[in-house]
Amino acid sequence: MERGTLTFGKEDELVDLAFHRVETEEEIAGLARLASEIWNEYFVRIISQQQIDYMVAKFQSAEALADQIGNQGYEYYVMRAGGVNVGYLGIKPEAGKLFLSKFYMRQEHRGKGYASRAMEFLVEACKSRKLSAIWLTVNRHNDAAIAVYEKKGFRTVRTQVADIGNGFVMDDYVMEKEIATD
Repeated sequence: MERGTLTFGKEDELVDLAFHRVETEEEIAGLARLASEIWNEYFVRIISQQQIDYMVAKFQSAEALADQIGNQGYEYYVMRAGGVNVGYLGIKPEAGKLFLSKFYMRQEHRGKGYASRAMEFLVEACKSRKLSAIWLTVNRHNDAAIAVYEKKGFRTVRTQVADIGNGFVMDDYVMEKEIATD
């Protein structure tokens, strides 16, 4: 997708949801701050604070994000509504599918329909790249996210446990949504 902001929303809605591609050092630093805020609010009910700290440092720090963007083929987008950063997502095309690596919303913006618009964005990303599916991993104990993904047409295809170091594992479902690429 091109650099810049893509906006999704119906004309009669008061607030559009824009997807701003993250590329500069300043944008990456802002994304790292947003990630830390969301992870420390959301994941305390699912994993330990020690694992949150480790995962944020390993996968969501400015250095980790810069490496993912610069060297690993990931794209990150900050989602904005009404000039406010409401969440972010990270994607990577691989093996004919789109890997949804990250999809997180700030607490006060959950339940406002942004997930539906983000799914529209992801489906369009798949179609424009001729990718056949979106796949993701989600913690097996993250019932709220699993319910959202199922509502959006994802199905569980397998489970996986991945050792991420420092004595921590990610105990996940792998979910997938097929995309018609007409």
